[in-house]
Amino acid sequence: MQCNFSEKSLISLLKKHFGYKSFRPGQLQVIESVLSGNDTLAVMPTGGGKSLCCQLPALVLKGITIVVSPLIALMQDQVSQLEEAGIEALFLNSSLTLDQYSLNTSLIRGGKVKIVYCAPETLVTERMQQLLANVQVSLLTIDEAHCISEWGHDFRPEYRMIASVRAQHPEAVCLAMTATATQTVRNDIKRSLKLGSKTFGFGFNEFVSTFNRPNIFLEVKSKAGSVQNAAALLKKPTNFRLTRADELLLEFLQAHKNESGIIYCFSRKQVDELTEFLQEQNYKALAYHAGLSDTERAENQRLFVQDEVPIIVATLAFGMGINKPNVRFVVHYDMPKSLEQYYQEIGRAGRDGENAHALLLYSYGDTNKIRFFMQDKTGTELAAAENQLEAMTAFAQSRTCRRSLLLAHFGEPPAESNPEFCCDICSSGLNAAELETDVTIPAQKLLSAILRTGEKFGASYVIDVLLGSRQKRILDYGHNKLSVFGIGTEFSKQDWYQLVNLLIDAGFLRKSSDYQVLSLTRDAKDTLRDRGEVRLPFVPHTNAPAQTQKSGKAGSYKRILDSSDIKGMAILEALKEMRRKLAKEAEVPPYVIFGDRTLEDIAIKKPVVFSQLTDIYGIGEIKAERYGDFIISIVREHQT
Repeated sequence: MQCNFSEKSLISLLKKHFGYKSFRPGQLQVIESVLSGNDTLAVMPTGGGKSLCCQLPALVLKGITIVVSPLIALMQDQVSQLEEAGIEALFLNSSLTLDQYSLNTSLIRGGKVKIVYCAPETLVTERMQQLLANVQVSLLTIDEAHCISEWGHDFRPEYRMIASVRAQHPEAVCLAMTATATQTVRNDIKRSLKLGSKTFGFGFNEFVSTFNRPNIFLEVKSKAGSVQNAAALLKKPTNFRLTRADELLLEFLQAHKNESGIIYCFSRKQVDELTEFLQEQNYKALAYHAGLSDTERAENQRLFVQDEVPIIVATLAFGMGINKPNVRFVVHYDMPKSLEQYYQEIGRAGRDGENAHALLLYSYGDTNKIRFFMQDKTGTELAAAENQLEAMTAFAQSRTCRRSLLLAHFGEPPAESNPEFCCDICSSGLNAAELETDVTIPAQKLLSAILRTGEKFGASYVIDVLLGSRQKRILDYGHNKLSVFGIGTEFSKQDWYQLVNLLIDAGFLRKSSDYQVLSLTRDAKDTLRDRGEVRLPFVPHTNAPAQTQKSGKAGSYKRILDSSDIKGMAILEALKEMRRKLAKEAEVPPYVIFGDRTLEDIAIKKPVVFSQLTDIYGIGEIKAERYGDFIISIVREHQT
């Protein structure tokens, strides 16, 4: 499958339908690969423009493009935006009535549609395959492709079934897209979908864009310990039993007044309690989790994306289908189970290129909660979950640049960044060397404990020995009789984990990739024998330095509408009201009509004739025709 195209023609389509004059980094290469008839794996950051990589080829290719998507909300959002861009698209899922489903299938048979969205379980049904047997499928796109891999953070067995569908449509090139995939996961995706295999005769290209989101400030705060100054932060007296996490959250929200954000919690119960508390404190917040009714969940999501409620408190069930560009912060009230999950969720902030803030509240208790839900896993799935949790814990406990650590996890070297707007470690002005302290004694204790237990156990077990735990396994092995038993009570389990990770980074310890077993390197044995000094950036949580965020500037786009431009500010407010009304009439989120950046560009450039509209960011021919009269009338009204 190949077709004629040129970069000039692709940019023309881009401008006409989406209102952009150029592609984002990585988009053009992926699009050209697909149109040249190559199976393609595209790893691009959340908010990096993955969707366009299948939507634009769909306009060039004959027949239809199938997009496999995991969430109904994601399908609805994408279809709404495509319809606004003048592109024929629809979805097939359980939210449709029988009549709507029948109408959509007749449109597909009649060749009236370019893009069809469906869930993996829908794609593999006999009814769906009978429908597709009579139409030309030119492109099969798998969104959130990491769900295919057992090594991925969000493995879904139904995604494995997609491979069988490829055989029924050998003429369709395959595009797999994800924002979160390590090399192991990428290899699994390629193997599962047979990308570039002789079976289908297509070539294969793999594109891995930068994982760096420089406009998102990364911060971690310990939520262990007692409440310090919560009373001063409360807007009303409360009967809720406040924790240190609540106090830190209130501090954060006061610093981000009138901003839109998402707060992620581990459980539904925590979501409900935190939402009730925030509402009591006069914050406009709503809950979102699978325990709510479909109607309530949909309404809460609608109010959030419509900018009527600024804060949503949610489990991880929320956000994958949301393309809200003006989310200014993401707070993790509890630690995620993996860096992949963390990266995906913080990526829901700052999609408009403006500065955003990601705050993670962490305590060692979070790891225990996550491990409890890992009990039913076995084999490869358990090993993957352990690896993911270890990496997430190391990130939370890090005393070195968090951005560099996050990028390294995905196999990417450190990126140049503004130290004041990178992470809490960098902005504090304390680098690793300045934080280094003499940890010779605790390091000797830890290394000795690993040696004396035979270098056969992981960090959790060794730390339990140091803390004097009398769990059955320790007693059965007789390790309660070792000289190292109970000699580490000066530190918490959280602090010992931090020291383990620092010793691994410094080359003193190795950790096996399968069962996470710790063993000493030659340097560690020499240091232990010679009683050499060990200096590391180890800061027990009770002695951690206060870290404050400094204001910084980052990101590809900054608001440049001068507040002294009275006419411009008036135009902007009128445009927002126009957008709100149009969105309500069309029953779509406001950003589907126009993003904030587009409205601000109008307020700055103040177009008064139709020909000036297509010079506005995000306005192509389709939207200029549809909304041009509204825009020009508003600008002219405020120019007089």
